Amino acid sequence: MNTDNRTLRVGIVQHTFKDDVDSNRAANIRAIENLAADGAQMVVLSELHDSLYFCQTENVDNFDLADSIPGVFTDIYGEAARDNSVVLVASMFERRAPGLYHNTAVVFDTDGSVAGTYRKMHIPDDPGFYEKFYFTPGDLGFRPVQTSLGRLGVLVCWDQWYPEAARVMALSGAEMLVYPTAIGWNPDDTQDEKERQREAWITIQRSHAVANGIPVISVNRVGFEDDPSGVTSGIDFWGSSFVAGPQGETLYMAPTTQSAEQVVELDMVRTENVRRWWPFLRDRRIDAYSPLMKRYIDPEV
Repeated sequence: MNTDNRTLRVGIVQHTFKDDVDSNRAANIRAIENLAADGAQMVVLSELHDSLYFCQTENVDNFDLADSIPGVFTDIYGEAARDNSVVLVASMFERRAPGLYHNTAVVFDTDGSVAGTYRKMHIPDDPGFYEKFYFTPGDLGFRPVQTSLGRLGVLVCWDQWYPEAARVMALSGAEMLVYPTAIGWNPDDTQDEKERQREAWITIQRSHAVANGIPVISVNRVGFEDDPSGVTSGIDFWGSSFVAGPQGETLYMAPTTQSAEQVVELDMVRTENVRRWWPFLRDRRIDAYSPLMKRYIDPEV
């Protein structure tokens, strides 16, 4: 970690989006510029931030939203990272080859170069979240991305529910976990059910911070988006982008209904000390964890 006094200033961008890629990109760039002016050294955007969340339907025309690496996407956001001297975590619909697409996070370093990529490993398939129609599961594994500000454990949305993914990133040297996200409520759910879902989402990610002794940065979109097919009632993305410290403490929480741009400070000295106080990695019983490599363990065997 190469930051002044080992304090890292992270900018989060929680936005609503339109059915206009150019407009969304312009808003993202303005946010990057604003946060950099406020002292952000790193900026994190939400999942698939250049468009509406198109996975509410299975529509082959949506594949036209994809781009290759390198391509227009990496040109635009690489320039934004370079012009503002920030590490930038962005999210794209990657066209790898004809018929082969990924949900990919791209990390740009402060000089605008691509420091690394991560392809979403866990792909959901639920009403309103038909991601298996669009995305091939990632094949890059859980490898942190080395940047001039440190080693980032970048994961994407549905990955955030899996402690194994967070653990492997931490064991591979990640100094923080970063989750670009697109998650929300079904408007037809009761208020109690909505709140249970949001609290579960926050709790599981805070638990990754605690179990691994590293900060978590989770950036969601916000606002209602219609289901173009009319089959469902759409998705009300619940915002609540947050930053948690290495003991799971909430350092910042964005609202549930409004856009937000915020710079949050991470004390990386404290992160190192927490790992000394609570040495979970030291006390792991790796000799007894082989059952984790099974899909299911039959209790009768």
